[in-house]
Amino acid sequence: MSDVAAPVATASAGAPAAKVSVGEIFLAFLTIGATSFGGGAIAYLRASLVTKNQWLDDKSFVELFSISQSLPGLNTTNMAILAGDRLRGWMGAVAAVVGVILPGAILMTLAGVVYGMGGSRPLVTAGLKGVAAAATGLLLATFLQLARKTLRGWLDVVFIAMAVIAVNWFHVSVLYALLGIALLATLAYRPRSSDTKPEQPTS
Repeated sequence: MSDVAAPVATASAGAPAAKVSVGEIFLAFLTIGATSFGGGAIAYLRASLVTKNQWLDDKSFVELFSISQSLPGLNTTNMAILAGDRLRGWMGAVAAVVGVILPGAILMTLAGVVYGMGGSRPLVTAGLKGVAAAATGLLLATFLQLARKTLRGWLDVVFIAMAVIAVNWFHVSVLYALLGIALLATLAYRPRSSDTKPEQPTS
């Protein structure tokens, strides 16, 4: 009985169906850190964790991304820690965050030296503007992919619009905007008493 019950309990806790090694997590996030150019790291994270390796589904990815947005620090490192912990506990979290940071630390050190020597040149400035535009496109593409699978109705669209308006027009802090919308969503999606049928008394 105990041998059969253990996998069921693990699956209900949200663990991946297949065991992921610490080395696999490190290599996956090392690749993400080395190839996620232009600020579109979230797109690369989803492509690796959801599409390629299938370690997470879109629902879990959005949940982890929402948490990472609500925490201080960079979204990429927050996502690495949360995803690594989800996949393999604290060892997975350490492997993920080291993997995703290491390439950037090395490359940015070299880029800083190179930029200091020729960053004011017009061609360099034009290239950086193009990379910034491409990063925006990657983020938009990821949003559209996630929206098709996670949005459940018009109320979710209202919450998206509220977040955009609060942050872009009224310059509300991202943290405060997320907390406020989380409160509204909790009230909107809370279980209603009419949704649950009262238990019939047994004679």
